[in-house]
Amino acid sequence: MIALKPLVISGREVLPLVEGGKGISVSNGESSGAWAATGGVGTFSGVNADSPDESGARKPQIYHGRTRAERHEELVAYAIAGGIHQARVAHERSNGQGRIHMNVLWEMAAAERVLHGILEGAKGLIHGVTCGAGMPYRIAEIAARYGVYYYPIVSSARAFRALWKRAYHKFSDWLGGVVYEDPWLAGGHNGLSNSEDPERPEPPYPRVRELRSLMRDFGLNETPIFMAGGVWYLREWADWLDNPELGPMAFQFGTRPLLTKESPISDAWKRKLLTLQEGDVFLNRFSPTGFYSSAVRNAFLEELQQRSERQVAYAVTPVGDHIAEYHIGARGRTVYLTPHDRERAEGWARQGFTEALRTPDSTLIFVTPERALEIRNDQINCMGCLSACQFSNWSQGETGSTGKKADPRSFCIQKTLQAISHSEDVEFELMFAGHNAYRFASDPFYANGYIPTVRELVERLETGD
Repeated sequence: MIALKPLVISGREVLPLVEGGKGISVSNGESSGAWAATGGVGTFSGVNADSPDESGARKPQIYHGRTRAERHEELVAYAIAGGIHQARVAHERSNGQGRIHMNVLWEMAAAERVLHGILEGAKGLIHGVTCGAGMPYRIAEIAARYGVYYYPIVSSARAFRALWKRAYHKFSDWLGGVVYEDPWLAGGHNGLSNSEDPERPEPPYPRVRELRSLMRDFGLNETPIFMAGGVWYLREWADWLDNPELGPMAFQFGTRPLLTKESPISDAWKRKLLTLQEGDVFLNRFSPTGFYSSAVRNAFLEELQQRSERQVAYAVTPVGDHIAEYHIGARGRTVYLTPHDRERAEGWARQGFTEALRTPDSTLIFVTPERALEIRNDQINCMGCLSACQFSNWSQGETGSTGKKADPRSFCIQKTLQAISHSEDVEFELMFAGHNAYRFASDPFYANGYIPTVRELVERLETGD
């Protein structure tokens, strides 16, 4: 057994074991309530959470608005209703034990409106809010207004310094903890900065030690740090426990709770997790958020990778080496490629990739007519799920646009995350996962395809395994 000492988190002494919140419908009231019932911290996703219809079945999120702005309002309404519902389910399933947190993304659509709506509608049911994907300066003020603790997700001491200096020092009483999310190991969107190399991971200990040193400078000696990303066996982190350099530590598990009976993901997704090998999860930058993210290598990501590889730079007038005419679009508009790139483009066209789509970087990508139609339809049907989207050029600002060309090298993230969360398709949709997901296949706890309950998983974690 690992000597886990309880910590005060969100106003109550609990096990320092935290369920990672994840995204759309991947952690819900059932899973987070079950985790809290064990005496830890359960976290449901407040990102477009599911809500029930009159019969109690999941209400499909169907959009009727004719404009992006109208569909955006529908999405916000769905998000608030779903978040309130999942908070109520989590509260009921917890049996008054542990703590219930909600996870939101600062770069999601109308993050502030959604937070206000859910926290107002679920007063007393949510004890803390974790928030990452961006720089959530205003999360402190919003959480404090509702008497809820806030937990920023950062990947460096520098990021936390900026948040503290700008806003958090004004609301220090409600800072429940700081989540350090390893940008090379965590699943989903990761906080790699431009100064960090995605191919050269740095060990987490010095980075967390630096974060604690900074927090001590701010008088946050006893504020817990949650280690997130790469945590599998607690025995591998034994030197982090009762470590005077690091101070109070909790451990957040994002990937392992996916494979539990209470986990809402599909059976196909659960079976897929049991087959992953090392290297099957990789960092990529296809997300329309512009952030790096970690996901399972499957046909969905392979198509995006191939799409970007079929790419050439173009000019609208002859310039430099761009002297070879090439005709694109229904009207056969002339652009200029290098002679070598024209040969490549003609070769792709012979393979069926006949449609040339412009990117914001003055390049063309080549796709099949069917894929081009899908890309255009997805861009047209945008419902504004992000604060700003590279794929559709949506922005929640006054103009409703980023002012840049829509980028066909990306994808509609709302569409694919809804699809993988509510279908059996795990090959042609985006599947986020942490880089340790391959360990399901070798961990004896999951031998012969065994899927534990949340309680069994937490009890197992307490042994160090």
